[in-house]
Amino acid sequence: QVQVVESGGGLVQVGGSLRLSCAASGINFSVYAMGWYRQAPGKQRDLVAGITSRGSTNYADSVKGRFTISRDNAKNTVYLQMNSLKPEDTAVYYCNVQQTGYWGQGTQVTVSS
Repeated sequence: QVQVVESGGGLVQVGGSLRLSCAASGINFSVYAMGWYRQAPGKQRDLVAGITSRGSTNYADSVKGRFTISRDNAKNTVYLQMNSLKPEDTAVYYCNVQQTGYWGQGTQVTVSS
């Protein structure tokens, strides 16, 4: 049984930092690309950052230079380090095993001004 579980969301002030974690089980984690997505109320779910099985990364323009995606294959976990947070980063953040239908339940990130 595949499980994808996000954690680390919360309430933070403008300019603050958070680190999200996503633990995946029931899959051969190291062979999959992973992605972080976010969805704000009334908006579509968009890709924030992705990381390939080999560690190559890509980012949405809106988060370049502020967010960093990384993975630890020994722990079957992908991370999203978020710095210099802005109110427009407020959303539910989801983890996805790329090219599969496996999603986490989401974790809320709220940036207050």
